[in-house]
Amino acid sequence: MDTGIISSRYSTALLKFVKERGSGPEVCSQVSALEAALIEVPDLERMISDDIAVDDKKKMSLLEAALGEPMEKDLRKFLLLLLKNGRMPYARLIFHHFVDAFNRDSGIRFAHLISATPPDESLIRALEDLVREKTGCEAIIDTIVDPSLIGGFIFDIDDYMIDASVSRQLELIKRQFIERNRRIV
Repeated sequence: MDTGIISSRYSTALLKFVKERGSGPEVCSQVSALEAALIEVPDLERMISDDIAVDDKKKMSLLEAALGEPMEKDLRKFLLLLLKNGRMPYARLIFHHFVDAFNRDSGIRFAHLISATPPDESLIRALEDLVREKTGCEAIIDTIVDPSLIGGFIFDIDDYMIDASVSRQLELIKRQFIERNRRIV
């Protein structure tokens, strides 16, 4: 079966389950923490995916230890379902899809703002207002400073990107210059 289909189905099932039970924010927070732990510690992901060397009880203990706090009952039930169905190798993808789906369902969008210098608070507020106006959702904007942009910014949210960087403008001018000079020669 396709990895995308598996992760999508299980994350959708978890989303429906936590919405019914009212434990969504807590479960989402813990799932985010587990996803981060699986990314930071590749050996943890290998161990919870290993059906031969590591038993289910040990896998649950590892996940609880990685979480660092008592696990939500609904998350525990879900993880036991993943173990029962042999879907632990897909856990990180399932977690990622769940967090994304939960945030979308809650009206939250994540965006990236890359700028040549630390961004001004007024720019961040203006972009948050723009997202709220266009989508009706709240935006959580992650900022990154990249001096190679020379000036301006790149704003990326979902499948939409605004590239207002000086480096991009210079690249466009360079392409136009090369194209015009090809015609002359």
